[in-house]
Amino acid sequence: MLHSLSIRDVVLIERLDLHFAAGLTALTGETGAGKSILLDSLGLALGARADTGLIRHGAEQAVVAASFSVGGGHSALALLAEHGLAEHGLESGSDILVRRIVGRDGRSRALVNDQPVSVGFLKNLAGLLIEVQGQHEQVGLADPANHIFLLDSFGVPPAPRNAVAATHKAWREAAGRLAAAEKKIEETAREEEFLRHAADELGKLNPVAGEEEALAAERVRLQAGERRAEAIAAAIAELRPKDRRQGGPAAALRGAARALARVTVPAGSVNPAGPAIAAVERAEVALSEAEDFMERMAAAEEDDPRALEATEERLFALRAVARKHGIQVSALPAFYADLRARLVALESGVADIAALTTEVARLRAAYVEAAAALSGLREQAARDLETAIGTELPPLKLERARFVVERSMLPEAAWGARGVDAIRFLIATNPGETPGALDKIASGGELSRLMLAMKVVLTSGAGIETLIFDEVDSGIGGATAAAVGERLARVAEGVQVLVVTHSPQVAARGAAQLRVAKRVVDDRAVTGVDVLDGVERREEIARMLAGEFVTDAARQAATSLLAR
Repeated sequence: MLHSLSIRDVVLIERLDLHFAAGLTALTGETGAGKSILLDSLGLALGARADTGLIRHGAEQAVVAASFSVGGGHSALALLAEHGLAEHGLESGSDILVRRIVGRDGRSRALVNDQPVSVGFLKNLAGLLIEVQGQHEQVGLADPANHIFLLDSFGVPPAPRNAVAATHKAWREAAGRLAAAEKKIEETAREEEFLRHAADELGKLNPVAGEEEALAAERVRLQAGERRAEAIAAAIAELRPKDRRQGGPAAALRGAARALARVTVPAGSVNPAGPAIAAVERAEVALSEAEDFMERMAAAEEDDPRALEATEERLFALRAVARKHGIQVSALPAFYADLRARLVALESGVADIAALTTEVARLRAAYVEAAAALSGLREQAARDLETAIGTELPPLKLERARFVVERSMLPEAAWGARGVDAIRFLIATNPGETPGALDKIASGGELSRLMLAMKVVLTSGAGIETLIFDEVDSGIGGATAAAVGERLARVAEGVQVLVVTHSPQVAARGAAQLRVAKRVVDDRAVTGVDVLDGVERREEIARMLAGEFVTDAARQAATSLLAR
């Protein structure tokens, strides 16, 4: 509820701090005293358009702050948490302080618990905290978007509403799956030729995970082995030339040995060729060993002569296909699996579509059945609501008015979690008239009293804890004004109600009364607010009864009204 209102430098108000209690509070005062300034100030704090004309003459800025106390689980706390403002001192049961500052340059700032916010956010927050009903401003009950919520909160149990929401969700989810399946089948059908060609190509290759790395490593190994084999073969060729006429190291050694053997010496002398012959023999043995070593090396390097070629062909084929499809070689197995899955889906898609179509039809039928049951309950609730509000209208001088709840079926495209019904509250203020929209048919005073009648019967369904009625008693008096006061008091049993009134019958019903008065201070008009109690309250109500000159009879009448 609204806990306090602080106003600085707004029009005729220099400094004003007000505190409000639960129940019904009446704001009274002579015409022109400044009651509208209070409402304008509160509206400014709640996101109304900033107007530099509201700044008091001589001041540089106007500041208005309003404090609301809210209970745990209030939707306003959820909104603050959603926007990351719950961490700034906001806990269940704490105050929400909204502040608006308007400078002489036309700029304004909005704050919630001293954290800057946008004016749009401030308006949304205000809509969860307070509701204003006046001759020229009706929100909440007059908005057709709220009428289905209000009717349901009045006379429709939660269970059938929850059933409709649940069946609608299941239906729409199944319809979404069907649409996705149909789209996928359509896309796959358009690509069928490509899919089959690509799948056939990849099927022949049959790529394996990790194959590229293995092939690349094998290619490197085979290339290195080929280079080694070539080197060994070249070395062997040097020892064994293809042209035997050219001889070779072995032939040269044998020739040298034969030549040395012809060296002769006298008997008993040492042959000088002996060491040379021995060396040649050792060289021949070493050459033979070298040939054996190279033969074994050559034998060890004997791979399949096509192994390298086959490895490269496989590697290059995989890379070419990967480039063709714009993916990495490592992704080919998954890509191939996806192609096959899409072809399988294409082949089995018709059966899947048929099954999903049957499921969607079944869930739609379940939703229609649940929605029809809910519509029947709403029809009964609508008649009960018409009767209940119709009972409240005559005492409020609306005896000729007729309140109507119009229920119609929405087109299927608009069916939703709340069912298939469009609900509108209509009013005909005179017999024979066709009922029309509340704010189009009723006059300002009539609409204000109609809103009061609706408030007596309805709960807002939005967690609103503060209602403001601005001159709901305009143009009425006597028994009608008394009826208005009695109904305001009934509404105030459940929520906080502030009423701006000129009616003594209404003011006397208040649990508290504030008098707005204009005074002259230092040759300047200043608006102030007095909290009335006891004798002061009796005198104010007597003034409202008698006018400028308060009589003893008026005081007695005021005492009688207060005693009620």
